[in-house]
Amino acid sequence: MFYKDSRQVYRVPELDSISWLIHGFGTRHSAVLALFDNLATLRQIHSSTCIAAEGRSGVLGPGDALLENTPGAVVAVRTADCIPVLLVDERLRAVAAVHAGWRGTVACIVQRAVESMRERFGTSPANLHAAIGPGIGQCCYEVGPEVAAQFGGQGRTHIDLAGANRRQLVEAGVTPGRIYASNLCTMCRPEDFHSFRRDGEAAGRLFSFAGIRPALQLS
Repeated sequence: MFYKDSRQVYRVPELDSISWLIHGFGTRHSAVLALFDNLATLRQIHSSTCIAAEGRSGVLGPGDALLENTPGAVVAVRTADCIPVLLVDERLRAVAAVHAGWRGTVACIVQRAVESMRERFGTSPANLHAAIGPGIGQCCYEVGPEVAAQFGGQGRTHIDLAGANRRQLVEAGVTPGRIYASNLCTMCRPEDFHSFRRDGEAAGRLFSFAGIRPALQLS
């Protein structure tokens, strides 16, 4: 089960034991941008495009997954109901931050991120940890017939975006026991999270991040 630390950031207990890893899922009360001066983000476009950060910071271009293996670098995605996923290659010290809305999920962005880590870093999917962060839950995510059809449904129905991404991770070769789900719904928990569906254009954004500690801090 995810827990909230003193910075109002949700963390994954299973990932805390990885000494080189920086990770977390921000809340509406966490000042993630103030935590890092080397943060890389994207102009998110609901795609299957993955970009290698290569130690750069700032907005690196259009896409929906950022890959990194540079010590001292941190990558992040922004969400307000979409599903954030952090991928961690414990053995090769590489990470990815993934933004999966319904369009990105249909485009299999999380599977593309796993494949991009294999291509770029030599990552074996079986060695990955995957953390599925807070997003709109099936309880609140009712969609119309056109979106439902993209997920094999009919008429108005409720979609489980987190569950769909978990299935894609398993299909990509990630070990089920290494997939950790927050089970936190952004729309249900206004005290913790922004939600576009609940708040519309007034909604802020939540930062989910992963990175590698600087070389001098590595054990």
